[in-house]
Amino acid sequence: MALLSEPTRRALYDAVAAAPEGLSRDAAAAVVDISRDLAAFHLDRLAEGGLLKVTHRRLSGRTGPGAGRPAKVYSRSGTDISVNLPERRYDLLAETLVEGAEDLARQVGTERVAAALDGRARVHGRAAGMAVKEAAGQRAGTGRRAGELLHMLDASGFEPALTTDGATITLGNCPYRAVAERHRDLTCGMNLAWAEGVIEAAGSTGYQPQLDIQPGRCCVVFNRL
Repeated sequence: MALLSEPTRRALYDAVAAAPEGLSRDAAAAVVDISRDLAAFHLDRLAEGGLLKVTHRRLSGRTGPGAGRPAKVYSRSGTDISVNLPERRYDLLAETLVEGAEDLARQVGTERVAAALDGRARVHGRAAGMAVKEAAGQRAGTGRRAGELLHMLDASGFEPALTTDGATITLGNCPYRAVAERHRDLTCGMNLAWAEGVIEAAGSTGYQPQLDIQPGRCCVVFNRL
């Protein structure tokens, strides 16, 4: 984690994390406005520390003789890194609770358990939505509330991004990935219920959540109405 305390290195990490296809040394240097050599130094340090992964590909798209050597491309590592002092195991607690919920679902029915979990998730979502509404102000229009929705999603670790036409908010990170990968049905259902609660309480943001399960990102997207 000390690697990220250096401002330029942190800026490079953030730039790579925001690029779904990864960045070359030249592209990363251009984003942060530093030299290619300095970018290469910091990017390689981040890769050595396990925060970035490195692949090689030809950026021109050409193959065969004359296509040039493959370039180093950096993307965010899929390894989860956390710091807890003293040691905490919230991941183990979450795993145990979800497994217990699945065991209960086999006894009383999946719909009953999912409804209970989704109900609690929606309550938490409404609390987050109220915070969005308060931050925007009582007289705020749709645009202002949508902006505060983006801020809240970012602060919650979802890494929201607008598509170029503004029609969809995608969420680049799933904060519950460790559990969601093994218990997708319950986790994604809860996540959608949470997002629905956010919109219900936030008022008119111009967006509505729905499930859109794609690899490498959160299962929920917000589509413009």
